[in-house]
Amino acid sequence: MKQTNEITIGVVGLGLMGCSITTCLLMAGHKVVALAPLPSDLDLAEERIKHHLQKSWEDDMIEEVPDVYLQNLLITEDYATLSPCDLVIECTIENLDVKKAVFKHIETYLSPGALLASNTSALPITLLQEFTSFPNRFMGLHWHEPSHTTRFLEVTCGEKTDVALAESLYELSHRWGKEPTLVRKDIRGFITNRLMYAMYREAFYLVENGYATVEDVDRACRNNAGYWMTLVGVFRWMDLTGVPAYHTVMKDLFPTLNNQTEIPKLIDDIVKQGGKGVLNGKGFYEYTEEEARLWEETFTEFSYEIRKLALKYPADVVKRKMKEVNAEKP
Repeated sequence: MKQTNEITIGVVGLGLMGCSITTCLLMAGHKVVALAPLPSDLDLAEERIKHHLQKSWEDDMIEEVPDVYLQNLLITEDYATLSPCDLVIECTIENLDVKKAVFKHIETYLSPGALLASNTSALPITLLQEFTSFPNRFMGLHWHEPSHTTRFLEVTCGEKTDVALAESLYELSHRWGKEPTLVRKDIRGFITNRLMYAMYREAFYLVENGYATVEDVDRACRNNAGYWMTLVGVFRWMDLTGVPAYHTVMKDLFPTLNNQTEIPKLIDDIVKQGGKGVLNGKGFYEYTEEEARLWEETFTEFSYEIRKLALKYPADVVKRKMKEVNAEKP
């Protein structure tokens, strides 16, 4: 595989996530062509990326000042500038028609052998492949915001994806500071969203049926799952806390869990009334303009702080400790 600085990556779509993905790739040492299909994104993208790099430098995540990384960045509206890219990541809204149009523009200039990936969290990769000219070189790259601070990334194959190419992208993504997951068989929502939306569905059920308030459910998540999930996932958690106990609870609890397929009324009402959360102060909670600003600011602070803690406990933390123990043995 090429050296990181020899691999050019395109990012198409420069909203909040597109900008943080671009930041992540710049921090890893790539040359990045960042393309804005929307003029409004073009106006904001450079400042967002500069801000991410500045904060990352202040937080000791990068060794050089932001200007060093910005030298590897081209922000543009011209799809032709994607021609040197080894990988292009589409990062537009979750709208099939929009993605189809963007794929067509990208593939007009995509070089032979280059990979095309979609940062989708909801659309099946196999479905999206139908609208590409080279489906074997197409796969999903599911990021999480803010992309430059989290360890999360899902590399997802569609039915026609060349798994060897997906494996090469999986290996490359380790250079981006990720602990990636390779999803070898396409399924709607992939891994993380299927797990998370099952929890969201149960949360709505508890609130809508009067078992708890929104505040109660959030508090329970923060102080239980939020307490251990940075270190382990659900299966390791059961290993650590006693597998038989979960087996016993599952027998009686699973039949009572909510399995509705309709959108919950609570979120449906908020969206129909124009609520967007902190973006306009109306969501599951009400926010003043100052509260919304402070929540966004606090979330940014938290994402950097939790990263520091998480990096102390990588996925192979026990393997590393075992090596130390074995090295000390006579």
